[in-house]
Amino acid sequence: MDLAISAVTGDLAGRFISFLMNKCCDHLCSEEKLERLQQLLLRVHTVIEEADGRYITNSFMLVQLKMISAAMYQGYHVLDNIRYRQHKDSKELVSDSFALSVYVPLKRSRTATGTSSSTNKAFNSDLQSAIQNLEAVVANIVEFVVLLGGCERMCRRPYDAYLRIENFMFGRHVEKQKIIGFLLRHDVPGPLAVLPITGGRGFGKKTIVAHACDDERVRTHFASILHLKGDGLSRITDHERLPGRTLVVVEFVSDVDGDDWTEFYSSVMSMGRGSKVIVFGRDEELSKFGTVKPISVNRLPFEEYRYLFKTLAFGSADPIDHPRLATIVEEFAILLGGSLVSANLIAHAMRKNPSAHFWLCKLNRVRMTVKLNMSRSGVHPNELLDRGRPVHLSNDHYLLSPSAPSCLIPSASGPGNVSGKNVPKVIFGEEAGHIVPPKGDFELIS
Repeated sequence: MDLAISAVTGDLAGRFISFLMNKCCDHLCSEEKLERLQQLLLRVHTVIEEADGRYITNSFMLVQLKMISAAMYQGYHVLDNIRYRQHKDSKELVSDSFALSVYVPLKRSRTATGTSSSTNKAFNSDLQSAIQNLEAVVANIVEFVVLLGGCERMCRRPYDAYLRIENFMFGRHVEKQKIIGFLLRHDVPGPLAVLPITGGRGFGKKTIVAHACDDERVRTHFASILHLKGDGLSRITDHERLPGRTLVVVEFVSDVDGDDWTEFYSSVMSMGRGSKVIVFGRDEELSKFGTVKPISVNRLPFEEYRYLFKTLAFGSADPIDHPRLATIVEEFAILLGGSLVSANLIAHAMRKNPSAHFWLCKLNRVRMTVKLNMSRSGVHPNELLDRGRPVHLSNDHYLLSPSAPSCLIPSASGPGNVSGKNVPKVIFGEEAGHIVPPKGDFELIS
């Protein structure tokens, strides 16, 4: 009997020691993998930042740059999920599945549900996958870096121009390079060059064009840069012929009239040699007016959008010092559905008040707004705005604090004239977003 007990005890002790050793080895292995991921991200991020400061005209380099960028943002997403996973257990951070069931344009990351063992396996799988993706990118990055060294460096502004986060554009490396490449391309025989840029409401078309036009080489390349609205195409015929090379940028907010475009194009044909035209708007029909391949500005991938929102929300603060807040960022990114306007407005107020209680309060109000609109119309508020329809607010839309439910009306026909009627205007962003809007319909001005 004693011999049997001793044997069983020895076997249990051996298994326990083996379990502890395996667990310790797994922990050490995970730490090594995490360190490896951080090293790879540092190398890749360095290359992307350098590429953003060069003029890249090689189309295949731009394709590779897009792949490198996607792998980097996916890596940062995995890194943050592992780094802050102990803060994911709060019930306050579980997004309402009903509110997200209809609108699913973005991938939802794994949450810390289920057993600890299964969660660890999921995180380890994500970690290994991210490392493999980045290692594959790094293995093929040498030629890219060599070619990048031959690309002309952009003229950088003084450091103080970048002290405010609003002064620089996030991401869109490839799209911006394509626009600048089109503008600086040497004169070619044939009709006047027209570049169409299309994309959904609030996807960043106007921002990309503005940053491209503000480039030092672009501003010196053209003698004049004209900005027109689509309903004012006839204005170009009222101008006397401008001397030198001219760039005309036209924003369309409604359908394009064929006769108006024909008259406009015949007018700009008389401009100086090397003049060019950029047209942009939501209508895919704009592509038919182009003389070159159009550029499509799509919604940011989830990992890149989450990284942007985190950057905007924390500003100069280090997310590592606020792990609880870093976890809340993930939930905001999921609920906002890729909206750049909402990301900027909400992050502006969050940056002024880095409190977990404040951020959770706003998170719940965003969740309530999404759920309210989906229960009434069956679609996410972003889609309602894309359709030009009003968004119903709950007790508090995002960061506003109305005393009663209201509606945010998208501005489709100019400030102060929404859907053919005058409505009060509310300027958003003051006092950390605590604004009491008027009763009824109003226009939100950022």
